[in-house]
Amino acid sequence: MIRKATVHDVRAIQRLLNKHAERGELLPRSLSDLYDHLRDFSIYEEKGAGPIVGICALHVCWEDLAELRSLAVDEPYQGQGIGHALIAEALAGAPELGIRRVFTLTYQTDFFVAHGFDVVDKASLPQKIWADCMRCVKFPECDEIAMLRFLAEDKPK
Repeated sequence: MIRKATVHDVRAIQRLLNKHAERGELLPRSLSDLYDHLRDFSIYEEKGAGPIVGICALHVCWEDLAELRSLAVDEPYQGQGIGHALIAEALAGAPELGIRRVFTLTYQTDFFVAHGFDVVDKASLPQKIWADCMRCVKFPECDEIAMLRFLAEDKPK
């Protein structure tokens, strides 16, 4: 089951993010940052009230641009479509916010290509998105790949 995160979920979200951050797959997030951006997060719970096994955030960055970030699925649950469902949920809610473009920074390009994202030059994204990058241990030598998806009605011809 997918639902919006609540304050009661923050520590579980951080634990799941930290597991992936320790492997260099995601940026770690402080509790303060998670509380500040709680409304960005959706969670996937097993059987509706079980443990949180997947998370994803849609973070509004600019006038019509959002970042899909902090997508993580606990290892025992990977390969079951949870990540795909979380992305679909995030993208479905983007138009009601006025979002026309969604980007992500990732190492998993094939996964995001399956959701309509295309590789783009990082320099094509607004400078405002680099605020998180400044705190990253990999900055300025980031090796993540920038990907962008135009929502259906705005896709360039």
